[in-house]
Amino acid sequence: MARLPQAFIDQVLDRTDIVDVVDRRVKLKKTGKNYSACCPFHQEKTPSFSVNPDKQFYYCFGCGAGGNALGFIMDYERLEFREAIEQLAHSAGMELPPDEESGGAPQIDTQKPLYEAMEKATKYYEQMLRQHPARDAVVSYLKSRGLSGEIARDFRLGFAPEGWNTLDTVFTTDAEKQYAENAGLLVRNDRDRVYDRFRHRVIFPIVNQRGKVIAMGGRVLGDDKPKYLNSPETPLFSKSHELYGLHHIRQFAKNLERIVVVEGYMDVIALAQFGIHYAVATLGTSVGQPHLEALFRRVDQVIFCFDGDSAGRKAAFRGLEAALPMMEDGRQVRFLFLPEGEDPDTLIRDKGEAHFEHLLDTATPLEDFLFKELGDGIDESTMEGKARLSKVLAPFISMIPEGVFRALLYQSLADRTAIDVESLKRLREPPREPAVEMPPDTGDRMGEEGFPGYEALDDYDSFASTQRQPLPAAGQDSIVNETALLSRALGLITLNPALAISLDLNGLDSIDTEDAKLLRAVCLHVRENPDMTTPSLLGYWMGTPEGEKLSAYAASEVIDEKGMQAQLTAVIEKVARDREIGILRKRADELKSVAYTELSDKQKRELVALTQAIREKSRRG
Repeated sequence: MARLPQAFIDQVLDRTDIVDVVDRRVKLKKTGKNYSACCPFHQEKTPSFSVNPDKQFYYCFGCGAGGNALGFIMDYERLEFREAIEQLAHSAGMELPPDEESGGAPQIDTQKPLYEAMEKATKYYEQMLRQHPARDAVVSYLKSRGLSGEIARDFRLGFAPEGWNTLDTVFTTDAEKQYAENAGLLVRNDRDRVYDRFRHRVIFPIVNQRGKVIAMGGRVLGDDKPKYLNSPETPLFSKSHELYGLHHIRQFAKNLERIVVVEGYMDVIALAQFGIHYAVATLGTSVGQPHLEALFRRVDQVIFCFDGDSAGRKAAFRGLEAALPMMEDGRQVRFLFLPEGEDPDTLIRDKGEAHFEHLLDTATPLEDFLFKELGDGIDESTMEGKARLSKVLAPFISMIPEGVFRALLYQSLADRTAIDVESLKRLREPPREPAVEMPPDTGDRMGEEGFPGYEALDDYDSFASTQRQPLPAAGQDSIVNETALLSRALGLITLNPALAISLDLNGLDSIDTEDAKLLRAVCLHVRENPDMTTPSLLGYWMGTPEGEKLSAYAASEVIDEKGMQAQLTAVIEKVARDREIGILRKRADELKSVAYTELSDKQKRELVALTQAIREKSRRG
């Protein structure tokens, strides 16, 4: 039977954000680091449905529904497997590969070696920034921009030395060089010559929401052109879906209330240097709906920070157009225009964090910017001016979703023009699609030719701490205790499949329960696929009773990510120890069932030894 290659399915899941998938269908609310909602699969008044963005899976503590993004699509939209994976692939900008015959050789994961190539190059460039003889010029440049060694480390800044083939020391085989070329690190010209894309440049690695390096941006140190150079679009990198700095926000920003969109990656880094860890920059010439969706999933307020010149205001207005269809009640968009000759980098270094925060606090609200920009030059005191203003403004207001905010804007326009709201609503909508073009290159921001410089179930506690049943205490039935321990082991491995690679299961050989069999099967599968992730593991068992178990067990595990390995080892050791105690206790009970006077000396000694062994092993547990 023909089927889609498993490697392709894993790649789709790797490029899919489950929060985005679910939020488009069920309105999610941020609850700590997770998201919650009333479950779409059963009737309930109190939310028990939770989505974990770090582990990329969902679970309902009410009905037990759970799984990855693919499983959610199938259940929610009642799609067949192929229809669901095709929908996710389309959203990720991927095309379905040819089917492979069942039993044939599995398709090779074509993205894994690209990720590995990007990581190798990143480490090399980081090393060059620390050790290369010509590093002084780079360090001087970074210090002149006010950057510390710590912030350079956090953003993994590097240095690409001069030379056409410096990466030859990193990629030594033809296969490795081909992967590096596919990842955009090497360039092949018309004469079939292969050379380094980045030479004599400061390197800014670009990471996706999962923390994997997917592209590079480079600023030249001399007078070479172009001043800025960025990776091309590759199987790893799509600039319309990525934001520079978003992963940094997930790592460092606390009590996140707003995100500011700036024009360049040096602006992002400079703001982070001064304690503002909630700035991002686009990686192309426009801000699109995928970008704004990613931001509004995290905060309710987005601030566009642009230069105050005509190019900046033009970019701001296009940002306004892109934002209007997403302005649901409760969301805010503001616009901050900087003085001429200033950018976030220079401004915060000159005036400090508090001044810049004040500017953000007092940024222009969307409605004020909308009325000011479109009403500029219109005389509202005349009937002609009122008609013109209503004709210009009403179509843009109509782009906003139904709600209080839209109603208030219509009412404000009605008050200005003396035209009733219903008449304003009938005015023609604008025909064009919203898009945000970034302003041309200024300072450390790039034009279209350059790079416009810009991922444990931590909060399942809110559900699981009140709904998860405690592990059976010592003295309860050993089978119940064993089942609970095995379920915990499976839950921990589902959250972090890599834990299974070195896990010793020898002590469980005598256990033949369903969960023990599943534990052995999961460990074997992970060892055969060491790069297994939580969503791909759930996907492998999707639609099976085993898959439902894994989702439930993972959802009920509330533990610090750093303690998973030690906890899993302790759980497995306790399962083996409890099973051994059970065997000893069974034999002791057999001996105790016989009158002590009827036991032989050998049996009496055995009973004493058994009692001591049981007590000793119980103390260890």
